[in-house]
Order: sequence, then structure tokens, then C-alpha cells
Amino acid sequence: VAARRNRFERSAVGWALRQCPRPDVPCVITLTRVAPSSGLDDDNLSGALKATRDAVAQWIGVDDRHRDIVRYEYEQRRGAWAVEISW
Repeated sequence: VAARRNRFERSAVGWALRQCPRPDVPCVITLTRVAPSSGLDDDNLSGALKATRDAVAQWIGVDDRHRDIVRYEYEQRRGAWAVEISW
């Protein structure tokens, strides 16, 4: 079930990013989780956005382990469900 959800999330993020201009590297990518819950702790927040991060890394063309080229930051807020990506 989790693997299917991750594939779906990566695919959805990939399709959404296809129309966006790629950022110049090096850059900082902020992934924001918007959900009705009261929030996740830091460990769970980064884990919840892992599939999204993987899709963004693939879109940029830089493996997400290269933190000197692309740095990922995480935020969260209450609201309707969404994932916001900014650079």
C-alpha cells in the first residue's frame, strides 16, 4: 500500500512540475506540507515528503544526496491538503 502511494505521489508531482521552469543550481527547495492535522515532528515531516523530494530531484536532474548543489528545507501549515514547492 505504501509503495503504491509513493509511486502515485512521485507521478503526480512529476506531472505538476513538467510545466514549471527548472531552477538554476545551486538552489534551495522548500517543500511545504499543508494538511488539516496539527502537524508532524521533524522526522516524520521529512519522511512524509520523501516521494515528493525524489520527484523534485528527478525533475531538476540532481540526485537528492548532493546537498551542496540542492538543499531541501521543510515547512508545514494547517489548511486544505497540498504540497507547495518553492525555490
